[in-house]
Amino acid sequence: MPYPRRIAMISLHTSPLATPGVGDAGGLNVYVAELARRLGERGLGVDVFTRRSDPGVPDVVHVNEYVRVVQVTAGPVAEIAKEQLPGLLDDFATAMEPQVADHQVLHSHYWLSGLVARTLRTRHQLPMVHTMHTMARVKNELRGDGHATEPDVRERGEAQIVADADILTANTTDEADELRRHYGARDDQIAVVPPGVDLHTFHPCDQPRSRAQLGVAQDAEVILFVGRIQPLKAPDVLIRAAARLVRERPERRRRLRLIIIGSPSGPEAGWAATLPRLAEELGIADVVEFRPHSPRAELFRWYCVSDVVGVPSHNESFGLVALEAQACGRPVVATDVGGLRHAVDDGATGLLVPGHDPAEWALAIGSILDDPEGSQWLGAGAAVHAATFSWSNTAASTLRAYAAAQRAYARSRHP
Repeated sequence: MPYPRRIAMISLHTSPLATPGVGDAGGLNVYVAELARRLGERGLGVDVFTRRSDPGVPDVVHVNEYVRVVQVTAGPVAEIAKEQLPGLLDDFATAMEPQVADHQVLHSHYWLSGLVARTLRTRHQLPMVHTMHTMARVKNELRGDGHATEPDVRERGEAQIVADADILTANTTDEADELRRHYGARDDQIAVVPPGVDLHTFHPCDQPRSRAQLGVAQDAEVILFVGRIQPLKAPDVLIRAAARLVRERPERRRRLRLIIIGSPSGPEAGWAATLPRLAEELGIADVVEFRPHSPRAELFRWYCVSDVVGVPSHNESFGLVALEAQACGRPVVATDVGGLRHAVDDGATGLLVPGHDPAEWALAIGSILDDPEGSQWLGAGAAVHAATFSWSNTAASTLRAYAAAQRAYARSRHP
């Protein structure tokens, strides 16, 4: 069966046009934007359907010759809490329905979009590919103490999506195992499609020049966090680890800087306000700097400024921040969980920490800061490792997943 020529990609709750790090925008946005662009470069027509939340954005935004972002009106034309979106799924599917007739495959991202795709798959008899990005049962299993659980409606929705999707794409073999273990996905239903990294934007760079450009002292020891400010991402672990580094070696205070870049996100957005208070309680308010989200070109410079990038998430389906940092030649210290085990080559491009004990994080980060020669070796390995991931490869694997979905759907219609 030939590859499809036109794809209806659904990203209901967040637009690929949004800036990562703002609200619910993050790695999923980057994934959808980069994948759609690379598929368009192969001559596929891709329409990315997203919920209209900004009246100033045109109905259709042309990304390139073959890729469009289409605004779908469902509910108020405004930003609303993600928890309210399940009540708008039927409206979204109905509004989108007249526009999917000339597409050959539906590709949904995240569970809200997946439920819309289920409806359209039935009504239009189209093959369905779904990418989870994160899963409720995995997040609930790995959540930190006191953190909110994912709602039952999401767990039920994801189970329905797995039951109906023709192909499920997983970032890693670990994620494929989670789909089988938590949701009963079949082996022939899963395609492993690793994400990529934009190597044109993120690449090895000149640290002294970047520090001079952004006003960071040349002798500073810089730990960097990038991401949405929410309990799942656990930037508080880095604050506690930094406090321990200062406590163990007080002379380090003059040089040490922990820079946290990102904006509050999700139902626990108020949690972000506890972080400056935590830094003050631990006596390192002068060490920790909070910065809002940055455009990607500026974010590149902040990666370049850093000595080590921390990714202490409780769970990541892959961890694009870890990959971007490594593409810039920066060692990464990350939690030994989920996709981070694949994004970071432990001991060769950075270090994996088995949990969230600040003492263990301080030990790992300190070992990199205290060994400039070893840090350079890790950074060089990180750049080589990251270069093996490309969005072009992601697009090629996704095309194969689309063809597999067409075959699976044909078999289901004509056993």
